[in-house]
Amino acid sequence: MASILRQIVAGPRQKHSEARLDLCYVTDNIIATSGPSSTFPQKAYRNPTDSLVKFLDYKHDTNWAIWEFRAEGTGYPDSEVYGRIRHYPWPDHHPPPFALVPNIMASMRDWLKGPDPKVGRVVVVHCKAGKGRSGTIACSYLISEEGWTVEDALFRFTTRRMRSGFGPGVSIPSQLRWIKYVDHWTKHGKIYVERQIEVLEVHVCGLRAGVKVSVEGYIDDGRTIKNFHTFNRHERVVLGGSEPTSAICPTSNSDNLLPLSDAKVQPFTFQQGNIDDSFDAGADAVIFRPLHPIVLPTSDINIDMERRNKAAYGWTMVTSVAHVWFNTFFEGHGPQNDGNADTSGVFEIAWDAMDGIKGSARKGTKALDRLAVVWRAVSSEGGNTGLMKVVTEPKEGAPVPKMKAADWKSAGRPDLAAVGKDMGLRTESPASVAVSKASSLESPGTSPLAREEDSLAGVKTHVPEDEDFAGHNEALERLTVTVSEPDLRKEEIASPEAAAHNAEGTVLDDNGLGNIVGVVQSKADGQSDQKTREER
Repeated sequence: MASILRQIVAGPRQKHSEARLDLCYVTDNIIATSGPSSTFPQKAYRNPTDSLVKFLDYKHDTNWAIWEFRAEGTGYPDSEVYGRIRHYPWPDHHPPPFALVPNIMASMRDWLKGPDPKVGRVVVVHCKAGKGRSGTIACSYLISEEGWTVEDALFRFTTRRMRSGFGPGVSIPSQLRWIKYVDHWTKHGKIYVERQIEVLEVHVCGLRAGVKVSVEGYIDDGRTIKNFHTFNRHERVVLGGSEPTSAICPTSNSDNLLPLSDAKVQPFTFQQGNIDDSFDAGADAVIFRPLHPIVLPTSDINIDMERRNKAAYGWTMVTSVAHVWFNTFFEGHGPQNDGNADTSGVFEIAWDAMDGIKGSARKGTKALDRLAVVWRAVSSEGGNTGLMKVVTEPKEGAPVPKMKAADWKSAGRPDLAAVGKDMGLRTESPASVAVSKASSLESPGTSPLAREEDSLAGVKTHVPEDEDFAGHNEALERLTVTVSEPDLRKEEIASPEAAAHNAEGTVLDDNGLGNIVGVVQSKADGQSDQKTREER
């Protein structure tokens, strides 16, 4: 029964023939796997921890170690993997706090290439599905330590982890943006400067009715995302008529957008517009200007959007969910200027390029056309940037800072397992009147197994070609396709947005990341189409 559940959760992906585990070899020394578990019910439909350990012992003796990234908890105690584990947790469906990246890269490098390397050492990376967070780090390592290009790293991870027709291995736009940041970081001396950042204004073009806008950032070394501010109706300036226009909406025509290179911080000093007390009507151009300073402790900034419509009997219907992460050090050209990033700037993005629901491309009905975030680094009285911290990659053999692990027993808790929001009915609270936001409830009918199916769909397993037990793959492949593929295909057909996304394998953003993903997926599809036809 447990084996059947694991196949249902895994969907149309291959299992390891002998160990029957969900894992793949990205390279000969990097293994990506979904998060194992030692507790029920997760153990019934995910990799059992003891089975994973037995496989690693059999294949690699003592020459393996785990890097895990689950802020929701690993699902097993460190003792079950001999304490051979490094913790760098952050929430699901999000990019890592960039300050963690140099330490993660250094710790993996030291294990594989350290002063006393052993032949055949491997690193095992895992998050929940072994896809988004794991893929971000695996690709980052190949780029920063092995000299791979962004395109080649993404292509390798996709072909080893995903089956044709299920999109790229790393698909979340913000995570793709972070991989591109890693490329810039690598090419310019691996210097990163953490700064406190103040969000001055958020400009929105084509804002629809009932949208709340929040500013979020990381705290607790990246384990927690904190909402630093949610704009209310008294902080919204509606531009129209003879009022000055926004840099991203120079006219009432939302199609006429100013390129980011032409947007400057100085012109964002507008005259007072009309403050709309109802906060229900949409507007072509809106500026959200906080009444009090919004200061984030790091350079990682998340802008969160949620649109809701009123329903009967004290309920509201959430019809749109989207967010976007960016880092002001990289958007401020820090790597190109020897770590001296711009002290202020504007980050601009279109609605279609934002992150969707729980890492998917789905965002619901359109909440806006485009937004721009005006930011500046916090300065001390002397004019110097306040509370700066230079983060460099530790040299080989030098101590590498470690992060505190999340509570491993929390992995099965629904309130921690699903950080991403979803659409559906919510209860209406008095506070939601001013901010156009409803209190959060989990969507009705969502089971833990359904959440697993959603996050693991399309993932496959890859093992070295010289495995002596590889001959069992064919029988297991037939079982996997027969049992799981029809159900998932029905879901894809029922969701036009998801079907279009998976068919094209393209995620758009203003930095050209959509082109990268499209190239990766087209290469992967080209190599695997013939194999897929034979399987069918």
